[in-house]
Amino acid sequence: MHTRINPSEWAIRNGALTLFAMILVLAMGFMAWNRLGRAEDPGFTIKVMVIQAQWPGASAAEVQDQVLDRIEGRLQDLAFIDTLQSFSRPGVGTITLTLRDDTPARLVADLWYQVRKKVGDMRAQLPSGVIGPFFNDEYSDVYSAVIALTGADNAELARQGERLRIRLRRIPGVEKVVLDGEQPQRVHVEVSHARLATLGIAPDVIITALQRHNPVTPGGTVETGSTRINLRLPDGLDGIESVGATPIPLDGRTIRLADIATITRGVADPPSTAIRFRRDGAVLLSVVKERGVDVLRLGAALEAELDRIRRELPAGLALSLVSDQPHIVRESVNEFLVKLGAALGVVLVISFLSLGFRPGIIVALSVPLTLSLVFAFMLWRGTELERISLGALILALGLLVDDAIIAIEAMLVKLEQGWDKVRAAGFAWTSTAGPMLTGTLMTVAGFIPVGFANSTSGEYAGGIFWVVGAALIASWVVAVVFTPWLGAAMLRVAPHIGHDPYQGRFSRVLRAAVSACVRFRWLVMALTVALLVVGFVGMGMTRKQFFPVSQRLEILVDVDLRQGASFGATDDVIRRLEAAVADDPDVRHYTAYLGAGAPRFFLALNPDLPNEAFGKLIIETRDLAARERLRSRLIQMVQDGAFTEARVRVSRLDFGPPVSYPVQFRLMGPDANVLRRLGDEWVHALNTVPGARAAQTDWNERAPAVRLELDLPRLAQLGLSPQAVANSLGALISGVTATQIREGNRQVDVVLRAPPEERMSLSQLPDLTLATPAGPVPLSQVARLVPAMEEPILWRRNREPFITIRSDILPGYQAPDVTNAALPLLAPLVAALPPGYRMEVGGALEQSAKANASLFVLFPVMLAVMAALLMLQLRHFGRAALVFATAPLGIPGAAAALLLFDAPFGFVALLGVIALAGMIMRNTLILVDQVQQDLEAGHDLREAIVESAVRRARPVVLTALAAILAFIPLTQSAFWGPMAAAMIGGLTVATVVTLFVVPALYGLALRQPAREPEALPTPAE
Repeated sequence: MHTRINPSEWAIRNGALTLFAMILVLAMGFMAWNRLGRAEDPGFTIKVMVIQAQWPGASAAEVQDQVLDRIEGRLQDLAFIDTLQSFSRPGVGTITLTLRDDTPARLVADLWYQVRKKVGDMRAQLPSGVIGPFFNDEYSDVYSAVIALTGADNAELARQGERLRIRLRRIPGVEKVVLDGEQPQRVHVEVSHARLATLGIAPDVIITALQRHNPVTPGGTVETGSTRINLRLPDGLDGIESVGATPIPLDGRTIRLADIATITRGVADPPSTAIRFRRDGAVLLSVVKERGVDVLRLGAALEAELDRIRRELPAGLALSLVSDQPHIVRESVNEFLVKLGAALGVVLVISFLSLGFRPGIIVALSVPLTLSLVFAFMLWRGTELERISLGALILALGLLVDDAIIAIEAMLVKLEQGWDKVRAAGFAWTSTAGPMLTGTLMTVAGFIPVGFANSTSGEYAGGIFWVVGAALIASWVVAVVFTPWLGAAMLRVAPHIGHDPYQGRFSRVLRAAVSACVRFRWLVMALTVALLVVGFVGMGMTRKQFFPVSQRLEILVDVDLRQGASFGATDDVIRRLEAAVADDPDVRHYTAYLGAGAPRFFLALNPDLPNEAFGKLIIETRDLAARERLRSRLIQMVQDGAFTEARVRVSRLDFGPPVSYPVQFRLMGPDANVLRRLGDEWVHALNTVPGARAAQTDWNERAPAVRLELDLPRLAQLGLSPQAVANSLGALISGVTATQIREGNRQVDVVLRAPPEERMSLSQLPDLTLATPAGPVPLSQVARLVPAMEEPILWRRNREPFITIRSDILPGYQAPDVTNAALPLLAPLVAALPPGYRMEVGGALEQSAKANASLFVLFPVMLAVMAALLMLQLRHFGRAALVFATAPLGIPGAAAALLLFDAPFGFVALLGVIALAGMIMRNTLILVDQVQQDLEAGHDLREAIVESAVRRARPVVLTALAAILAFIPLTQSAFWGPMAAAMIGGLTVATVVTLFVVPALYGLALRQPAREPEALPTPAE
């Protein structure tokens, strides 16, 4: 770098300031390390909102047409909207609104406000009786700890849980505490329909009486001079006794409600949701940490508080940790420290063996200095220590010593030639700092696509760009400022006047090999092109993947019964599953969720929509081997028909953005019956695809119903209306909320209904007695009960009906591979689709395509930045084009390593291959720049090429070897392993490319004498 300012010389001449800066950097790094937040995964915006509305008594079709369709029509013009997916079932409708992957995270909150505003503006257009809509957009919360409270009935657990919730919220660093599992309390007023009809009391009379005797109305105020006195009425209903004492009018007199009804206290019956921990009823306390807070310190504070709480809990109650993120993060940080030590040891060994003891120590000292600067940058930027940033730091360990090795090697050579230390340090700056900086920036530019990708995957993994970029730039600063001072202070090199360090045996052999490559450059280039073709073919043979399976110990067991199944039927299957794992030695604990999914204790856990026919069992095993053993046993149990009444799915947690099923195909079309028939055909076809397991549709069956054909003239004669019949039936069969009892900050519904023997049997329906002005009349006298079948559930996507054919994958297979293998087999079915029907690919392949597209769209930006950097450094189109031409030459090595390690090629490995191009061009740039310096010094072209390759061989080999060996510990990581494998193979090939192919390419591309004047010597400093 030709400049009058030489930071390397300045650092040596101002040694006290340099030493002070080093101490300051190390202290700053230590402080930043202790203050950095810690988490399991990086936070990213989950661009999903769930909108739910209830319309009691409506069929699934009515909910879809009258409620959801109107809401969807209002929302379909929302900016950045991707899909509106609706789920309708009797009485309940749910819309899942998903924004496009490229939606800027900063706009999401405002878009959710727009959703609420748009729906609020059209709420009056919804049918009367619709409850809601309700909005839930807090899907990005990941719970740092989930705690189960057990040992009492649900009401007591909820009371104690609310008290503990307030207490846990006071812990520093806790943002919120969510209470799950509370079942609504009910006072059930059960009265026989026959008795009501005999007495001539309509259900509405009881409802009105309960409401009138439970007021919250002002009693007025009295002004007495200087004092205002409020008049208070009695509190109204305050328990079972007061409900029973409610007077009911009857023929001019009154009777007590308790005289004609049975009044009990309990929970909602049947319940809509329930949670059990180790087969005991439970409520869960889920803790969310504040952003930037160290989850390890929060975990210690939480554990200390839980110990105090356990000592104070009432007898019989117990607190248990269901999910403990601090423990997982502690393991991740420990893994980083172990791999940091391993990488540092590798660097030391390589430096000691190749450069000597003192140079090795200098190179090793560059690591803590660089990391200190990186930690300070992360603290300033608000980046936490989590899976991505820790992996990026480990990744950077293989790269951040490169500049230090190059700088110290240049100093050593000049010290051996007799130069003094200041002049040797100055030479390292002028000869290597420029290409090192440009090469460093080019390596950073290789991560631009992931750093700025507008996608969920890019937001998840984007921290790689910032952390690796900061590490590489910091390593350059250390190499040109601190490393020369350390070299001047520590190096003891005896000058070898007249000794040429590049005339040893290794240099002579290398010089001969490089000369041969330049001489037979056409042959070398032909072999290189052939190798490149083989590399692309090999990359096509690798197993494809989106994100890898997590190393977490949980097993997820999803239970789906036929739509319309009762809560009790779901509970029965879950209890049998609990019994199957209760005494399993591989199981640490298990939690059952009925009617809804689990809280998001893991970032990639897909939320489950509420449904009484759904249950989930989450089992934490003792270790990874236990997880795999138990998973195999559970899958075998399902395949053996242990739960024939349900679809049971056994799965593990995956990294990355949530994907429900790995293999999915969506059939879109207008007719549900046609979709149902097509779905059966596609399931059969998908089951024949190698690697697919347990193919199924997300809905298929129809549900039984009973239609009442009312005799309207007869109703009119009896003084009844269809509305009165509906009210009576609703009150007596399903139950109706008459009023509410106020207990503290909770309300308990008072529900009027018939006794179980009258409301839980279809055979009793015709005899159900209605009260009329003319006396009691059986339902069969005014209506005919007609059996019918109806759609229990309706799915739509962007206002179009659809059905999803989905499957899991067998061990050893990857979801994109199975999906791609299925497409040719399904092609005849696609061609045979009726007009108006089409197929869309979903699952991991769809999400992977979105993620990759977000990367590819930034490739022009990456290439433009690289080209600009090259032109600034080389100022020559031919040499810049030569450097660019070497970008893909790491692919053969990456493909070979992925195949050798049997590592899949997924999103993370793709990032490694992209970054590999920058690293290869970096080495090429340094070599090309050295050739240019030799040409300027008066050497002819061939001599400059060969001698530059020989002089650059040691730093190229050392830096590549340091990176390759530093990446080896990373190959054992489930998340980073494929990237590490690709970079090990790519860098190995890149080293050969730099030393042999680049000289041949240089000689081939720039061999004409007409171009040599461009390389004539120019005055040098």
